[in-house]
Amino acid sequence: MRWSLPTVAVAPDLKPNLWDLALIPVIFALLALLAYGSTQMTTPYDVGEKLALSLDPVNLPYYLLRSALRMAAALLASLAFTLVYATLAAKVPALEKVLVPVLDILQSIPILGFLSITVAGFIALFPGNLLGVECAAIFAIFTSQAWNMTFSLYSSLKTVPNDLIEASKVFHLSAWQRFWRLEMPWGMPGLVWNMMISVSGGWFFVVASEAITVSGQTIMLPGVGSYIALAIAEKNLEAIGWAILAVLAGIVVYDQLMFRPLVAWTDKFRVDTAPGEQRPESWLLTLMQRGRLFRALAKLPGLVWDLTAAGLRRRRPEAPEFHATDRLSLTLPAWASHAWDALLILATVAALVQVGLFVHGSVGLIEMGQVLLYGLATTVRVVVLIFLASLIWVPIGVWIGQRPMVAQNVQWIAQFLAAFPANLMFPVAVLLILRFDLNVDVWTSPLMILGTQWYILFNVISGAAAMPQDMKDAAGNLGLSGWLRWKKFILPAIFPSYVTGAFNAAGGSWNAAIVSELVSWGDTTLRAVGLGSYIAKATVDGDFPRIALGIAVMCLFVMGFNRFLWRPLYMRAADRVRLD
Repeated sequence: MRWSLPTVAVAPDLKPNLWDLALIPVIFALLALLAYGSTQMTTPYDVGEKLALSLDPVNLPYYLLRSALRMAAALLASLAFTLVYATLAAKVPALEKVLVPVLDILQSIPILGFLSITVAGFIALFPGNLLGVECAAIFAIFTSQAWNMTFSLYSSLKTVPNDLIEASKVFHLSAWQRFWRLEMPWGMPGLVWNMMISVSGGWFFVVASEAITVSGQTIMLPGVGSYIALAIAEKNLEAIGWAILAVLAGIVVYDQLMFRPLVAWTDKFRVDTAPGEQRPESWLLTLMQRGRLFRALAKLPGLVWDLTAAGLRRRRPEAPEFHATDRLSLTLPAWASHAWDALLILATVAALVQVGLFVHGSVGLIEMGQVLLYGLATTVRVVVLIFLASLIWVPIGVWIGQRPMVAQNVQWIAQFLAAFPANLMFPVAVLLILRFDLNVDVWTSPLMILGTQWYILFNVISGAAAMPQDMKDAAGNLGLSGWLRWKKFILPAIFPSYVTGAFNAAGGSWNAAIVSELVSWGDTTLRAVGLGSYIAKATVDGDFPRIALGIAVMCLFVMGFNRFLWRPLYMRAADRVRLD
């Protein structure tokens, strides 16, 4: 008998074609950059050692790589956090009463507050290594991205149209199947657009995240943010120009390699499309869809998932099937809901009392009252700026969202404008204010909304793009036009998305106040009266009691707005203003 080795036949789908060959160099180039950047982020380092930083534009590609990797790591962490946290908050009523207020608290804490609290812990995790400082910077960027994405997915999961839910019941989808086949696809377009604005928000706060203060010493990590901070300190306008080009290059790379493919991919999750309507496209997504090898690899996660699910069903045949009609029993009675609200208020008051006792030795009662007035001044700025931004960007966002090809062509421009760090406008702001003797309290305010107004635009674009075509046709058949069309159709249709955008724009503006109310250009510093400038000055001085007081007051104001304004608007969007 003759023995022979078994032959392995290569499936036709696994044989690379020309599209695979075109895409493989891109993948290997990205892997090489990832490997090089990762090794640079884990070099030996002792706190107090000064890292080399130069304004020579030759170093900018390397700095851009370091900043881009930090933001990519923060984005992955934000996405994982969003999928878990938003799903639990939206699907489990008992947890919703806890998770949403906690998210309000987290969103109200400024980025500098997170850095002040966590940086020492991260450094202690990796003694003698730069990775600890890198983790602190990544966590700071994470806090500028995660809350926006979480609130977006939470809002989408709470506003799934009832007719689609009823259809899932008719098809006897389990709760898990309904989540992956209906609810996640419904929330995916909005989540992708909010991922874009979250990355832009990371670029906006990259200066604060890469210049970390530990025990009175400032660590300037190599990156675009540190490059900008050094250029401002040295009043180098040429370096500012190079930094703008670097940020633009980073936005274009993210747009081409990540967001444009995601926007084109999520277009298939739209409820419906008009006949002959142009669809968004991406050269990278086209390569991946036409390449045999990558098509096969894309099927691998689904295959693993199906095998795992089949194995679990074989192990537990007696388990009853859980259908979409089943309800989670973890609900709170009415009295427990009110008791939780009261407990939350008492806990907030107790925390503020503890902060007051902590800072009482360094800060008097008169100054505490002044800080409350500073918070009121910043509140007025935030409210006025959000109102003005809404008047401008809601009509523009609706116009763009109803034209997919326009949205695709302007998305990278909007990303660049959203990512434009306010620090780059400091020279212009300082020079104009001094040249024309302008009011600092008024004319530094636009810097607060410079990077956060785009939350409104991106979310309105997402909401307008999701309008079902049959409802557009119905509005046309009823003869709705002008203001009546806006009042009866467009505004209700985009209201959930607008609330998400305005809510995150307001939270981002509070954070931006720390950067914008205290502006510097070389040795010239202008300070506006407000809570942001108070926290910024205390951070520069290393005055921890005043940092704690400023953060506590900011949390108080932001949580008050969230509880008494944004939360009722969210509930109204979920209960009364739906595409049903």
